[in-house]
Amino acid sequence: MRGGAGALKLANLSLLVLFPIAWFAPLLRAGVLPIFGLSEISIVSGIATLWREDLLLALLVACFALLAPYAKTLGLVLLLSGRLPARHLGALQWLSKLAMAEVFLVALYIVVVKGVGLGRVEVAWGLYLFTFCVLASLAVALLARQTRH
Repeated sequence: MRGGAGALKLANLSLLVLFPIAWFAPLLRAGVLPIFGLSEISIVSGIATLWREDLLLALLVACFALLAPYAKTLGLVLLLSGRLPARHLGALQWLSKLAMAEVFLVALYIVVVKGVGLGRVEVAWGLYLFTFCVLASLAVALLARQTRH
């Protein structure tokens, strides 16, 4: 295994650990009006709340935030190990775009809540970790494509 390919494989394998941490890490601290305490919101707690309120939306968010990035990461493990043909790289990059949609939606919610002015929202470390994981996964896929050409 070449040095660059080995580093790429190791980076991708680390995402198999980092993604689940990001799912449970606090993305936001949110509260209604500044006088009340803030509640921490993670991807998993958000999906659990949605599950009780809107099952379809909960399933969509779970697909974007959990399934898409993890399936793509597992696919890249197979690709970088030579167990998946390179022709599947396009599908893996499409999964990256689905995962990135989740980061965009969270950012949009922050802007909307702050713009209304009724609530207080603080970004927590989990949002940065999740964004890092999604972008790192995208970078691994792009570098994997370059090494295959």
